[in-house]
Amino acid sequence: MSVAVNPSRFVQIRRDLHKIPELGFQEFKTQRYLLDYIASLPQERLEVRTWRTGIIVNVKGTAPKRRFGYRADIDALPITEDTGYDFRSEHPGFMHACGHDLHMSIGLGILTHFAQNPIRDNLTFIFQPAEEGPGGAKPMLECEELRDWMPDEIFALHIAPEYPVGTVATKPGILFANTSELFITLTGKGGHAAFPHNANDMVIAACQLVGQLQTVISRNVNPLDSAVITIGKIDGGTKQNIIAETARLEGTIRTLSAETMSLVKSRIEALVAGMETAFACKAEIDYGANYRQVFNEANVTGQFMNWVRDTNHSVPLQLIECTEAMTGEDFGYFLEAIPGFMFWLGVGTPYGLHHAKLEPDEHAIDLAIDLMSRFLTWKSEH
Repeated sequence: MSVAVNPSRFVQIRRDLHKIPELGFQEFKTQRYLLDYIASLPQERLEVRTWRTGIIVNVKGTAPKRRFGYRADIDALPITEDTGYDFRSEHPGFMHACGHDLHMSIGLGILTHFAQNPIRDNLTFIFQPAEEGPGGAKPMLECEELRDWMPDEIFALHIAPEYPVGTVATKPGILFANTSELFITLTGKGGHAAFPHNANDMVIAACQLVGQLQTVISRNVNPLDSAVITIGKIDGGTKQNIIAETARLEGTIRTLSAETMSLVKSRIEALVAGMETAFACKAEIDYGANYRQVFNEANVTGQFMNWVRDTNHSVPLQLIECTEAMTGEDFGYFLEAIPGFMFWLGVGTPYGLHHAKLEPDEHAIDLAIDLMSRFLTWKSEH
């Protein structure tokens, strides 16, 4: 069975959404666009609720015994777009550089199919804000608006630039890492560049700390385990001839187990305490947003993988049992509470996630709509 929707419709929706990227919990135009589209669908079996800038849609089944959930994230990133699109971001400094515009258009496509072609079981569609930060999954999972429509199983996808269109990649067990933001602020004493002995230079302290942080992975984490500390941004000082009184490091931690995350954080805290002594400064650590690992439930994931492998599809699909990745995704909070899975959807493009030149192949949109519409129909029949 193929989905009875116009293929170009959801490509255009993706392009519309691409033009209005918004940060987490600020997705006001995005929410309005989604709500207006959902209101255009047949309403006989739909119920719609909002939570902050997110949306939850109940699709009532014809004779429900179970409830399946599908989640799409809706926020964007603070990146200045550098694509060749004629539908570039209209919000300077912001871009859908992680594929959430595709995720939304795919989610709307699946919802459209079931609004027009209801199945036996109930469905919950979750359009979730703030995946990129500060984290919308955990509070949305706990919100009153979702309580009555909590799924028995839940599914999601994420675009994968490295795989060609037609590729579905996933695995049972851990797929994405535990993640934590990392912010360290060092405060010393500023002064004139000509008199360093009268000051306490936090640029020097920050440089020393960056190097020391790398020893946490190389000398404290089991080589057979996996972990990452990346410092992606350093701010310090105000002028070339003024010794910096403060410096701030911003980064991320990724681990494949909660235990290793605790180990890494404890070692960071010990090193930072040592910096306070060594440089006679004050230091503050903020871990910001923390995301659970994306852990695919084995039975449900195996069922999906077998279905993809054994089903005749309208277009050829390649199923890959991939390895885990150090990417982070707050969908992990949903999977901690509800059995389900996430999978990578190939979009074949040379630039990776969070890159200003990311241009996913839009042919993946209708392929994914068809794939998940047929899978959810099959689930309801078995």
